[in-house]
Amino acid sequence: MRRYTLSWTGGWGTSEKLKWMGYVIITKTPLRISFAGGGTDLPVYYELRGGAVVSAAINKNIYITVNKKFDKTIRVSYSKTENVNCVNDLQHEIVRECLKMVGISSGIEITSIADIPSGTGLGSSSSFTVGLLNALYNYVGSTLSAQELAESACEIEIGRLGNPIGKQDQFAAAFGGQNLFEFGKNGSVKHRKILIGDDDIRSMNRKLILFYTGITRNANVILKEQQKKSRNKLDTLDFMKDQAYQMYQVLSDEGFNEKFGLMLHEGWMKKKSIVSSISNGEINKIYESALEAGALGGKLLGAGGGGFFLFYCDEEKQSALRNAVGLKEVNFSFSRYGSRVVYLE
Repeated sequence: MRRYTLSWTGGWGTSEKLKWMGYVIITKTPLRISFAGGGTDLPVYYELRGGAVVSAAINKNIYITVNKKFDKTIRVSYSKTENVNCVNDLQHEIVRECLKMVGISSGIEITSIADIPSGTGLGSSSSFTVGLLNALYNYVGSTLSAQELAESACEIEIGRLGNPIGKQDQFAAAFGGQNLFEFGKNGSVKHRKILIGDDDIRSMNRKLILFYTGITRNANVILKEQQKKSRNKLDTLDFMKDQAYQMYQVLSDEGFNEKFGLMLHEGWMKKKSIVSSISNGEINKIYESALEAGALGGKLLGAGGGGFFLFYCDEEKQSALRNAVGLKEVNFSFSRYGSRVVYLE
């Protein structure tokens, strides 16, 4: 039995592929919190002006297990279970396209477990895709860099399946840590790691609080509407992109401080003005209650419409904040790791 905490680097020869192919592999891939610039990673914007997003991986994960099956069929277990004879018969689109990309056509079993439900604004779909590709490529004796994993996941979700999503989630899941991602007009993505000290990380873990609204939604519906209206909201998206660079600079030069909370507030005010479905009366009421209780700023994560609220709040006011919003709190901390192989037997 072999256990690993990091994926391999370097290639495999043909004989090694044959030797290792078919072992049980488990990958662990983080979800993410996006702080600034969300929406500028959509092609309708970045193809015109380029985009930028600041985000961070958290210690809530998606686990993918890949195992060689005794017979030639394919079994996939997620919220439901599929048993099929042919890849094309799979209803789970992401699994189907990932298997095709890697070149696996039969005799495999795939299962998934998530710490957080899907449709809640933490990038779970892309984390699933990145984690599955990482597992499948290792299963056939290959390995991809974080950049290659993210680009491959984008090809699956955006290129092959045509989902109306951006590119930030795939890169956050693949790289881990705190990062600035820049989206070029030609579709390229550049990565800048945000170098902040351990004291700042501990402060972020203490002052940033995550609440679950209890509302799940189909992000694609909101994102389709946002894509349609983005060309009429270029000034707003310009502000959000510029704020991502500003946040990167503050974190790099000054560390984590109150400016971060104020930027969350400014960004949320701008974001919810893009399309009406990003927020609603109930969500606005929760946000106002949080500010009155002492939160300096916050935002609804992901595409909007539900999912998780993130707030910046000093410790002495957090009890009042919890009472004011009346929502389920989810404890979390930041993770330095992106998708990795954690088990191989």
